[in-house]
Amino acid sequence: MDFTGKTILITGGSRGIGRAAALAFAAKGARVAINFRSDKKAALETLEMMEGEGHLPIQADISRPAVVQQMVDTVVREFGRLDVLVNNAGIFEAHPIDQCSYEEWQESWKRTLEANLIGAANVCYCAAQHMIRQGGGHIVNVSSRGAFRGEPGQPAYGASKAGMNAMGQSMAQALAPYNIFLGTVAPGFVETDMAITLLESEAGEAIRRQSPTGRVAKPEEVAYCILFLASEQASFTTGCILDINGASYLRT
Repeated sequence: MDFTGKTILITGGSRGIGRAAALAFAAKGARVAINFRSDKKAALETLEMMEGEGHLPIQADISRPAVVQQMVDTVVREFGRLDVLVNNAGIFEAHPIDQCSYEEWQESWKRTLEANLIGAANVCYCAAQHMIRQGGGHIVNVSSRGAFRGEPGQPAYGASKAGMNAMGQSMAQALAPYNIFLGTVAPGFVETDMAITLLESEAGEAIRRQSPTGRVAKPEEVAYCILFLASEQASFTTGCILDINGASYLRT
């Protein structure tokens, strides 16, 4: 998986899975644009860790359509092209139906869908316009095991990721004639900042026991799968959803 000379945009690229993917792409010769919403310090820390030169930090809230367009156009202007988009940004917030108010329920659904699904769809649209003109590209969406297994305390998150799966498969069919290939990874629990509080709580051991391996995924393991789906050799997997959950949830 050689990405020498390739240009990559990773949304939510400053921490967790996004950071691991940024480091992996850079180690394989790519120039990487790291999108972050507010944590500039984490983005700069990621840049310092990356191999190579010419990487770009870019601040943007992908829940805002006009900002998405500006972000993608900036990346293409700086890099000259966009070869790979990794749709990784997302939010995960609790809104259990038996504990939150109707107003809280509506707000959680609105925020989550705008960031996780509509935002990802908008980034996909804007990136695809450039990829169509340049003759091809790859898009990798970062979904979740929760799209299949369910998220009882965070139902909007589960729904947003299920929507991302369907969106990805639809776009795989729509974009293949333009030499644009789209894959999706669906991780279970991963050792990231988003999950660490839960993993270190009393529930942590039970979470690790969900997998027969007795652990959760490392960000680098998810990043490896992202790079695989973004590689030229994986083009015929377009439309696939790759489970990365250590056999904690098996589906047919």
